[in-house]
Amino acid sequence: MSGPTPALPPYRRIAAQIKGQIERGELRPGDRIPSVRDIVRDEGVSVATATRVAGVLRAEGYAETIQGIGTVARMPSKITTGPDRLQLQRTTGSGFLPGERVEIVSAAVVPASAEVADALVVEEGSPVVQRRRRYLDEEGVIALSTSWLPGELGEAAPELTSTGPLPKMTFGLIEDRTGRRPVKRRDVVSIRPVPEDVASLLDLEAGSLVLTMANTYWDQYGQVTEYARDFMGPDRELAADYDLE
Repeated sequence: MSGPTPALPPYRRIAAQIKGQIERGELRPGDRIPSVRDIVRDEGVSVATATRVAGVLRAEGYAETIQGIGTVARMPSKITTGPDRLQLQRTTGSGFLPGERVEIVSAAVVPASAEVADALVVEEGSPVVQRRRRYLDEEGVIALSTSWLPGELGEAAPELTSTGPLPKMTFGLIEDRTGRRPVKRRDVVSIRPVPEDVASLLDLEAGSLVLTMANTYWDQYGQVTEYARDFMGPDRELAADYDLE
């Protein structure tokens, strides 16, 4: 028998209330979300707590800040990539949007292919950690994501080579064990044929052309910590929001 569901922190509880208003249409895209002053007055929380609410809503795609207008409601995108999940984790403590789940397909030490060796700046054939995950939501497969990490990170965090649940997302685990924090990334979007070992996991025929994104991450020392490639599920989009100022 499971115990009682732990209460959400106040800022997460308030954010969940506002998300519910957006999903029910009580707040429409472009409407102002409650201000820090409103939240402090209506919820009886501190300014510090109220300030965190907008950050959660932005990270989960339910709000955006527009210069001269303020923070307004929006509907979230249906797809989040590795970089999006990193930002989501840092802001909310979770790398998943509501309704999403992940399946760990495989996790092992493998020889680095030429592509992976070039990205990680190691010798071809060197041992690297390979983790393959399938992200899903209520509409089906979001993406099939494969990431490769230098072999020494697998030694520092042996959980990376297990298909069991990690104590936290890969980024956070590496930072905890080694102090290496991702501070820079490069994204490359392309159309590629689906490899045979990926096709069945995407419910597609091998050779089908799909949207892909490759991500390379560097730590604060300028060293590559991870290389990843996502194959998008059918009818999925890649979207990104940027603050221009």
